[in-house]
Order: sequence, then structure tokens, then C-alpha cells
Amino acid sequence: MVKSAVIFRSSPRENGNTNSLTDAVSAELKQSGCRVTEFDLNDMDIRPCTSCRECQKDWTVVNCAQYDDFGTLAAAVKESDMIVLSTPIYSWYCAPPMKALLDRMVYAFNMYYGEKRGPSLWEGKQVAVVTTCGYPPEKGADLFEEGIKRFCRHSKLEYLGMICEQNKGYQLAFMDEKKTKHAKEFAEGLLK
Repeated sequence: MVKSAVIFRSSPRENGNTNSLTDAVSAELKQSGCRVTEFDLNDMDIRPCTSCRECQKDWTVVNCAQYDDFGTLAAAVKESDMIVLSTPIYSWYCAPPMKALLDRMVYAFNMYYGEKRGPSLWEGKQVAVVTTCGYPPEKGADLFEEGIKRFCRHSKLEYLGMICEQNKGYQLAFMDEKKTKHAKEFAEGLLK
């Protein structure tokens, strides 16, 4: 059973659709006794990966040659059972701070890119996705979900699934009873 989760939020709109959906998932996780740590990636300094491979030199630690907020995020990942990626879909993929974080994590946690192939330092952690998009999910979020599934296989992580809700127009209220129910059921499923 999941005892702790880290939620990485990458929506640039504090009160936007993705954060509203994530709030519902987070509330249910907390209500069920899960310890939840949350980060708003837009408020953090997460530089792009430079592929310098400095992180590959010591297989016993997750590290990076860049001195930004990645170390704080990596520590939260190491202390959690589950990673929840919360992002709106822009151009069929995640928002920029999420992409920067994913690139940094795939190098720093996977010792696959040095002189010899080493271990995955986060093997077995669980991953879930909370997202919103303007298209029906099967046409808007499908490419991102496939990317995350591959990311998980590559990193030896357990993919738990995705909740995606469609925004049918800015003039309409986004959250409703149906979406709230979906979020609750999704969170309950993550904890099983």
C-alpha cells in the first residue's frame, strides 16, 4: 500500500483546471492516510538537463552537476512510494517545467549512461498522472501517457495510470460532481 506520495505540479495557472483536478486527487490521498508532499514546479529553479553525465560517476547517490532545486525534488522522490505527475497538456505533451524535471530524473536516477550500465536508483517506485486537455483524452493526452509508460519501463518504475479530464471551453466551469467523483475514484485506486 502507498504510504507516501510526492505530487509535482506544472500548471502555470494556480487556480486552473489541472490544479483543481489535482487538488481533488490530493485531498482523497490525504484523507486516506497517505502522506503527501507537493511542489509547484513553476515556483522552482529547474534547469534543463545538459547531458554532461556527471550524475553517472557515483552509482550510490542521485546527484547532478547543476545547483538548482533539483536536489530538493530528487530527495522527495527518494522518500516517497509514489510520484504523481500533474500537468496540463500543451501540444500533446507536458508543460515545460515537467519536461525539464523528467529529463533530469531519467539521467540522475538511472545509471545507464556512463562507461558501464548500472542500476536504476528508483526501481519499483510507482507513477501516476493527473492531467487535463482541450481534446478528448484519447486524442489529447494519449501521446503523453505513452511517453510516461515508456519512461517507466525504461526506469523500472510501476505505472499506475492516468486521470485526464477535458476542458470544453474557458467559459464553462471545469470541476463538477462527475470530475470530482472521477478524481476520488482515481485516488482510491492508487492506494490499492
